[in-house]
Amino acid sequence: MANPERSTELLWGSRTRGGLSLDRIVRTAVELADAEGLGAVSMRRLADRLGFTTMALYRHVPGKAVLVALMYDAALAGWGAVPGPDPETSTDTGPGSDATPGPDANPGSGAGSVTSPDPGADWRADLAAWARGGLDVHRRHPWLADAEDPRRVPGPNAVAAFERALEITARTGLPPAEVVAAASLVSGVVAGAAQRSAAEARAERGSGVGFEEWWGRRDSLYAHLDRYPTLSRLYREGAYDAPPDSFDYGLERTLDGIEARIRDVVRYEKACEVCGRPVADGPAGRPRAYCSAACRQRAYRHRRRTEA
Repeated sequence: MANPERSTELLWGSRTRGGLSLDRIVRTAVELADAEGLGAVSMRRLADRLGFTTMALYRHVPGKAVLVALMYDAALAGWGAVPGPDPETSTDTGPGSDATPGPDANPGSGAGSVTSPDPGADWRADLAAWARGGLDVHRRHPWLADAEDPRRVPGPNAVAAFERALEITARTGLPPAEVVAAASLVSGVVAGAAQRSAAEARAERGSGVGFEEWWGRRDSLYAHLDRYPTLSRLYREGAYDAPPDSFDYGLERTLDGIEARIRDVVRYEKACEVCGRPVADGPAGRPRAYCSAACRQRAYRHRRRTEA
């Protein structure tokens, strides 16, 4: 396990430039993992690729556990970014516009420099786009699934990615704890799909046979499945002819659940005009102003007194 204090120092500290730098080591390690998997990454392999001694690498990073933490965060760069305006259609590009970078701007600082989104934007569409962006990141770097560690200190890119999910979910009006829970739930959908995608890629790389082709050769298995009536009936009815994408289906149903919860919260957060207690809508969905008949009577008597 990586030393969490040393990981924090390297993840969040300043980086040296030129020669053999930490950035160059991490970038090369990510390239190696992308090409051959996380198991191919070692300090010796990196030293050979970079043309330095292994001891030279250890002066920048204390070992593979910390290196993997740095690689993990580097691979997540950009996931938390908010899409900016199209430079070809944006009109705010003149010398005096707010879009012009000032002298202290740092164009290369990806993680902490996300732009503020439109607060009226569709939370569901934005959260779905965030989730799909995360799956794209994991598909570009399949080894991320092998590098998961629940006790890893998060780096700036990982925090920026989760910050983006929280910012989107916070627009829903859910209570703070439920904002975190909902964002974590969607993050779990991404992680599950990433694990499946990585496992399929690993199997295909090891066997040289694609997913569809491998399952298409399983006639000996299918010969035994007619003893299962529900499975057989669904197969005959075309359930497996064009199944929905499992990630999209799971993501959309998860968002349905969050949306239903938002409706519940909004419905019950209305306050009685007399006592301030929560007020539920009527059976037909009609809004109510009072929590009970007693409060309605008190409001009626109050109006009569003020009108007299």
